[in-house]
Amino acid sequence: MIKLYNTLSRTIEEFKPIKGKNIGLYTCGPTVYDYDHIGHAWNYSMADFLRRVLEYNGYKVKHVMNVTDVGHLVHDAESGEDKLEKSAREKGKTAWEIAEFFLDIYLANRKKLNLEEPQVICKATDHIKEMIKMVEILLDKGYAYEISDGIYFDTSKFPKYGRLSGNTLESLKEGARIEINPEKKNPTDFVLWKFSAAGEKRQMEWEAFGKMGFPGWHIECSAMSIKYLGESFELHTGGEDNIFPHHECEIAQSESVTGKPFVRYWLHTRFLMVDGQKMSKSLKNFYTIADLEAKGFSALDLRYLFLTAHYRSQLNFTWQSLDAAKIARERLNNFILGIKKKGKVNKGYKEMFLEKINEDLDMPQALALVWQMIKDKNVSDEDKKATLFDWDKVLGLDLANLKKVNIEIPKEVQDLVKEREVARKNKDWSKSDELRDKIAELGFMVEDTSAGSIVKKK
Repeated sequence: MIKLYNTLSRTIEEFKPIKGKNIGLYTCGPTVYDYDHIGHAWNYSMADFLRRVLEYNGYKVKHVMNVTDVGHLVHDAESGEDKLEKSAREKGKTAWEIAEFFLDIYLANRKKLNLEEPQVICKATDHIKEMIKMVEILLDKGYAYEISDGIYFDTSKFPKYGRLSGNTLESLKEGARIEINPEKKNPTDFVLWKFSAAGEKRQMEWEAFGKMGFPGWHIECSAMSIKYLGESFELHTGGEDNIFPHHECEIAQSESVTGKPFVRYWLHTRFLMVDGQKMSKSLKNFYTIADLEAKGFSALDLRYLFLTAHYRSQLNFTWQSLDAAKIARERLNNFILGIKKKGKVNKGYKEMFLEKINEDLDMPQALALVWQMIKDKNVSDEDKKATLFDWDKVLGLDLANLKKVNIEIPKEVQDLVKEREVARKNKDWSKSDELRDKIAELGFMVEDTSAGSIVKKK
């Protein structure tokens, strides 16, 4: 039994698919106007863990992820410049070039993080017809209205608006993330289709409703998720910043079009902090995968760090915590590389692992179980290796593809390692520590595993 925290009900619920073992999963993907950062990686990795847990439990997941390459306005509401258009102007390129450039980088980072590929990656610009059709239906049903700068959704016609975020129509006021527009019927009304400003020639615009314009941010996810997953599906993920207004608006417009419940379970990842602060370029703590690699870390070191935190907790990234994750991952890799044969999956430990991951994706406890099993003298190393390979279907650390790195070890270091092995067998720990220090002075480090000592360059 899988249990998940549902933002919609604010409780942990037993996961029950709509029908059978086929699951629909929609992930809010990147807005491709700039480099994706480690906060994005945290969010996408949690969605990956969710998918892997479902598949480990025998479900068949159809994973759909959008790419916002038009319509994401700088204020995330209904005013301001489109982020793609703004980035294109600043960089002296076309909006289409900007979108392709940053999408390629994002997809490369997904591979580095060992994220499973969605079966459908859909661009907003490829689904303009579907969005226009949804807006037409909302107009016909009386849920939408036109004013001078666009077509808006009338939130007063959808009494459940605010249920996901906990807001109410009465409590929501203008300001903050809701832009002031005197023509709107209600301060909470949001744009479905934005008209191009008079005298403005946008790079991305389409003719609809008698004028040139472009879609609002929210409508794209409704149009594409319904196209590929149906009018009702199981799971929708995103960061906690997506709860309001983005996901709130998705629910309102989708259910107003179909008359059916939109998504059964909503999962949201909390913000990633950096040194206890919110990540921002102004604080110079805005890090990308490339920044990590420049300091000698890999994306899989970051993935290991993500495993140490629960998706509903606020992970605080520090270079020290990433370094600890790198060391722990190397220890794990060295343990596996030290075992030549693979045995059988340990049933007892597998049951415990299932229990951890099925309890609202408790990855920290699942990771703790990895080290508990490694230290367990009652399980053979061969069975440990087989079990770890099985668990990696969820952990995603790419353990089956590890390659032993052959390094040239000077004879002096080899002799010290052999001498230290003798000291350890004789339980002469003082001598063992002394020899470890001598090895370190020569530029090498030695790690002790159940399969023996492993020597690496410092």
